Amino acid sequence: MRNRLKIIFAIVLALGTAIQTNAQKMNKVPTVKLNNGMEMPQLGVGTFLVKDDAAERVCHAIKVGFRLIDTAQGYGNEKEVGEGIRRSGIDRRELFITTKVNTTEMRGGTVRQSLDKSLADLGTDYIDLVLIHWPVKGHIKETWQILEEYVDKGKIRSIGVSNFNPHHLDELLEYARIRPVVNQIEIEPYMTQHDVVGYTFRKGIQVEAWGPLGQGVTGVLDDPAIGEIAARHGKSAAQVILRWHMQRGLVTIPRCDNDAYTDENIRIFDFELSPSEIEIITGLNRNQRAYEQNDPDNFPWYPINRIGVSVGGNRTMRHTHFLLPDLNNIRSGRPSIKVVK
Repeated sequence: MRNRLKIIFAIVLALGTAIQTNAQKMNKVPTVKLNNGMEMPQLGVGTFLVKDDAAERVCHAIKVGFRLIDTAQGYGNEKEVGEGIRRSGIDRRELFITTKVNTTEMRGGTVRQSLDKSLADLGTDYIDLVLIHWPVKGHIKETWQILEEYVDKGKIRSIGVSNFNPHHLDELLEYARIRPVVNQIEIEPYMTQHDVVGYTFRKGIQVEAWGPLGQGVTGVLDDPAIGEIAARHGKSAAQVILRWHMQRGLVTIPRCDNDAYTDENIRIFDFELSPSEIEIITGLNRNQRAYEQNDPDNFPWYPINRIGVSVGGNRTMRHTHFLLPDLNNIRSGRPSIKVVK
């Protein structure tokens, strides 16, 4: 009887291992080669608005197969993200960690201190990719030279930018000793940024999409054309959109605030969109940003404070309140704050 139980246990263990191995193979994320030779996973997880439970959410994402983890100093969650990485038990060398220099640090002359804090909070000796979060006029060159300094020290392996338009890239490339490897910009079917994407790729810089599902506010997940394509493939609208990003050669980072959606987001490697389907989705472009103030050329360049966020049980963001600068008063030289719901 004892031997029989041992045999049954061994069979169950072997079956479980086989299932886990097969799942890992199914969820194998491809990589793209950056202009410095580094390999970057093409699909990762973002952590914007993921704070108190970030450790649990990041740990789960890693366990189901994600290896690209994106955070930022401005998200206020680097310590929690670092804890999630530690809990996962994964070899650090298997991960690709991205963070971003906050605009406040750029303006305040504290970029070096902020980078040292990021390294400490993330619990790592090096960061795979550090981005300039927004093109703060008058502070890009100094910040970039500090990032180059940290690359020379081995504390950062790659550097790039976020929310840069072509003229921002041109300015940077005039003095950059180390070329940016990534430009992370807002992209989803209602905001394709065709010109910026094309220009960035022509400069040999990888394009990465943030807000790939419209941040739950643009309505793209309910678009009927995407719904029809999803039904044909037996997939969700989110999976179809993520597949659209991937097949266009973009790196993309859907938020990991819900484990069920994180599981769903990585299951996109068992189908392909046809060229006509990609064309249909691309044709949905409306040049519609999730939030109007996210225009890099008209961004309100002083602190924005989030005063309360509640993310609903579906992929639509609900009850989100931000303290945002009143753009009309900014232009008149009288900064003030208004609540946007």
